[in-house]
Amino acid sequence: MVPTATKIALIERLAKAGITHIEAASFVSPKWVPQMGDAAEVMANIQRQPGVVYSALTPNLKGLENALSVGVEEVAVFGAASEAFSQKNINCSIAESLARFEPVLERAREAGVRVRGYVSCVLGCPYEGDIAANKVADVANALYKMGCYEVSLGDTIGVGTPLAAKRMIEAVRRQVPIEYLAAHFHDTYGMALANLYAVLEEGVSVIDAATAGLGGAPYAKGASGNVATEDVLYLLEGLGVKTGIDLQAVIDTGYWITGELGRKPSSKVALAKALAANQPLPIRSDKKNIGESQHDVTSTHVTQLLQQHGGQATAGYDHWRQV
Repeated sequence: MVPTATKIALIERLAKAGITHIEAASFVSPKWVPQMGDAAEVMANIQRQPGVVYSALTPNLKGLENALSVGVEEVAVFGAASEAFSQKNINCSIAESLARFEPVLERAREAGVRVRGYVSCVLGCPYEGDIAANKVADVANALYKMGCYEVSLGDTIGVGTPLAAKRMIEAVRRQVPIEYLAAHFHDTYGMALANLYAVLEEGVSVIDAATAGLGGAPYAKGASGNVATEDVLYLLEGLGVKTGIDLQAVIDTGYWITGELGRKPSSKVALAKALAANQPLPIRSDKKNIGESQHDVTSTHVTQLLQQHGGQATAGYDHWRQV
């Protein structure tokens, strides 16, 4: 288990690096995701920075109420574009899962809290295989019409390619305006950056990314974490995009957190910079690959949303959980 203090330190380091939107916790059942059992403690003890939003995943009303009790100002719900995945992950159909979100959205509106929506398996499912783009569009539109201010489209097993990503975005934008869409691409097959570049060209301006590439998918054997924040920042800087985020500070944070976990960063940029500087990675010898199992990794690590809106950048916490 990752100590609560380590989670808090990670969130605070990322805020100091210039990230202004951090999904900092998940209010899911500790029975199924014990790693997130300290969500309230994390949210209550963060030293909050002005101008930074600290949001949380709340898949149901109980999770929302727990989040509201510690002052969470933004929450997120998640669905799937795959019927098979929805049944295996949360034991209900896509339609049933969407119906479950309606009281969450209603209560959030009453509390004046914004809600973000996530759609998983948008480019492939470990049970169904390829997913039709119109199915993704239908789920995204349902979340948008329900009141989600933004819908993040997740290739959560990392099987997508640039052309498939473009076609998926083209289908979704026919139902949901492009400015309300975000991209969340895992890097299992090494295609995440290429896919992100493809959807950036389509007009997507919000990207989910994971510090040091940490994360995973417990429902997909071999699936890696979300694309590394460091690599996304390097790409955006090369494109002339002003994120307001300190790349080196994020790299250093990635070195630190992977050292705490007894792992190496997955970020190509971080590894290249360490090699170029002849810098040993600070992996603690007393750690035994904390989070090496996909279940632990998925429920633990912070991600960033890098949003180019007038030079502003935002960030978030990895949100795909098995609950």
